[in-house]
Amino acid sequence: MQCSPEPRPEEAVLHPPATNMQADTVLEFEALRTLLARYVRSSLGRAELAKVEPTSDRATIENELADTQESVAFVRTSSQPQPASRGAAIRVRFDDLAELGPTLAQLRIEGATLDGAEIYELSRLLDLAAAARSVLLSAAEKFPRLAAHAVKIADLRDLVNDLRGKILPDGTLADDASVALARLRRDCEKQRRLIQESLERFLRAHHENGTLQEDFVTIRNDRFVVPVVTGRERRVDGVIHGASGSGHTLFVEPLETINLNNELVRLHEEELREVHRLLREFTARLREHAVEIAATATALAKLELLFAKADFAVDFNCIVPRLSPDTARKLILSRARHPLLEDILRAKRKSVVPVSLSLDSSERTLLISGPNTGGKTVALKTVGLLALMTHAGLPVPALEAEFPLFDQVLADIGDHQSIQESLSSFSSHILSIGKMLDDVTSDSLVLVDELGRATDPEEGGALGVAVLEAFQNAGAFTLASTHLMAMKVYGASTKGVRNGSMGFDDTTLEPTYELRLGAPGKSAGLDIASRLGLDPHLISTARARMTNVERDVSRFLAELHDRIDVLERERTDLTVRAAAIEAKEKSLEQTWEKQYSAKIRELEQRASQLTAQFEQRAQETIGELSQKAHVKVAKAKREFKEAVEALAPPSPSAPPRSKIEPGARVRLKGIRQPASVRRLLPGDILEVDAGFLKMQVSLSDVEEVLAPAAGGGFQQDRPARSVTFHQGPSFNDGYREINIIGQRAEAACEHVDKMLDSAALAQVERVRIVHGHGMGILKKAIADLLKHNPHVEKFYVASQEEGGSGATIVELK
Repeated sequence: MQCSPEPRPEEAVLHPPATNMQADTVLEFEALRTLLARYVRSSLGRAELAKVEPTSDRATIENELADTQESVAFVRTSSQPQPASRGAAIRVRFDDLAELGPTLAQLRIEGATLDGAEIYELSRLLDLAAAARSVLLSAAEKFPRLAAHAVKIADLRDLVNDLRGKILPDGTLADDASVALARLRRDCEKQRRLIQESLERFLRAHHENGTLQEDFVTIRNDRFVVPVVTGRERRVDGVIHGASGSGHTLFVEPLETINLNNELVRLHEEELREVHRLLREFTARLREHAVEIAATATALAKLELLFAKADFAVDFNCIVPRLSPDTARKLILSRARHPLLEDILRAKRKSVVPVSLSLDSSERTLLISGPNTGGKTVALKTVGLLALMTHAGLPVPALEAEFPLFDQVLADIGDHQSIQESLSSFSSHILSIGKMLDDVTSDSLVLVDELGRATDPEEGGALGVAVLEAFQNAGAFTLASTHLMAMKVYGASTKGVRNGSMGFDDTTLEPTYELRLGAPGKSAGLDIASRLGLDPHLISTARARMTNVERDVSRFLAELHDRIDVLERERTDLTVRAAAIEAKEKSLEQTWEKQYSAKIRELEQRASQLTAQFEQRAQETIGELSQKAHVKVAKAKREFKEAVEALAPPSPSAPPRSKIEPGARVRLKGIRQPASVRRLLPGDILEVDAGFLKMQVSLSDVEEVLAPAAGGGFQQDRPARSVTFHQGPSFNDGYREINIIGQRAEAACEHVDKMLDSAALAQVERVRIVHGHGMGILKKAIADLLKHNPHVEKFYVASQEEGGSGATIVELK
């Protein structure tokens, strides 16, 4: 940070020493601090606000601006209705705390005891800090920077809970601060009642004898006494504790209450000792956390200042400015307002005319001209004060604000003539300009009001041009105001310099206070003088004395501003039309998108319906074809079987019942394995064993009676050489499950039919058929087969664990 030696009052230097008050006198930074103080409630916050100063350290500024940005967002969020949830922004409360600096200093002194009021204020501080810490940490996800400040607040909730309610707001200890204190205060109150009763008896006894001045009890020297008429005190046995101012009344403690008063004094002294003991105890507990309490106070003061900035930003509709990078230095203000002027006009129910301007490295100088009382000085002060606010980490009243990093703000605003120092207006102006030329750097902001004033216009204009060139050559951002024609011409013809003018209404002869960039403005001195009530004859005489050149220039500037007004109105009209066209296009686009989306949804819905109908018809058609094919296959198989049976030799007639007896071996129709007769049942019914099967068959199903086996048993017939032998079904997993996924319906039904025969012969009770989901053709064909199979007891869809709708469970008879 660069500070000028012996700075004059007209220079505002960033980060000035404590004795430097020029920021207040020139750009009114101290007045702004007073405005901000309205939003600070505690002495801690006011002390923190007093430390706020502009600085030229980029990291510090950007850190402060980021904290301010987050606090503004928090306040704006907390002021809006929002659902209750964890992390919601809840307004942080900062009550008016007493000055705690001396208390914290005394707390660090070993052996020192704080009084009740000091302990109460510290407990309030810790209570507020605990509440702020809880609120901000709960919102850490949305507001991490505020939570980082809240983390610095010590978690002393146990200490706060212990102190809560033990000290009253006036600094006295509550009765329940300790058991002993409560007992002593009860005893004191009881003793007072005893004394009161004793004195009331005394008053009644002496009511009629003229001893008493009045019938009341009072206190003198912490003793209860009664007023006795002077000269009659000998009628009363007791101790005189004083007289009234007039001398007509003596305050006497009757003898019968002396012991009672003595006891009350003793109890009161014990109470004081207990109070002092408790204060020492509370102080000792606080002293154990002195470092944490000091850190908590610092963090709470910082948070209060941040929320004061946020409240100011919300109240004045501020934004958080930004610093432009060093490689692309810019000074941009959009609809900026001077906060002090806005505060004054608010009281009058008026509004500030905002200022907008833009400068960059290619155009660093702005030369403002225009009418007197037109707002040129306010524009300069607005830019200067907002620059200081940005470098102090404060929000600024504007729609947009961007500043380069400045090392100092040099300002010459106002008339600083001094009779004591023999300085005229021009002399003080030149001395100030000379000092600024000595101090200016490429990182400076220069503000000069009425450059080249208070001297011959021609010489002043030449001098002003030279000074502007010097500031421009130094690389500084410069804003200057002038009425001099030479400087207006310089601004219009010099690269890197922009002309600007304050608006003037030729109809009302009043300034509009609007800053327009691109053309110089006319001074309109005669018009202003006429509006202010100067003699019209003098105005006419003055106009007649103007040279043709001056009149031509004035007329040219008036015509130029008229054209600029026309162009501005046309530009505004074009902007409005463009916005309307864009809005219309957007509306048409949204309408078309809605219609297109609706049509697409309708087509998709229609396509879905057609697809569903097609699938339903396809399923029905496939099912019908599958059923017909299954019937035809079954019919062909049956016809083939009948043809084969017709070609086979006729089977022998059923043997007579007389040849069949229990134990005989017989051959049954349709069963390859010989069966053993268990017993004969009525009605030509036989009960036989065929492998693992036990069944009842008709006598007509017996094809032949076989010879008994050698060794007393039955010997199985040895098959002919031309006949192949297949082992009968065994009890294995093959008969419990079959997978037919990917097979045609006809082949799958044949395989399932064989599997069911084998499972029945193997006495399997339950089988699973895996057919998959697919289009349901296999599932339907298998279901038709199972409905007519003689071995099937029932069948149903498998559970989810066994394959769900992709498998069928069959229970056999």
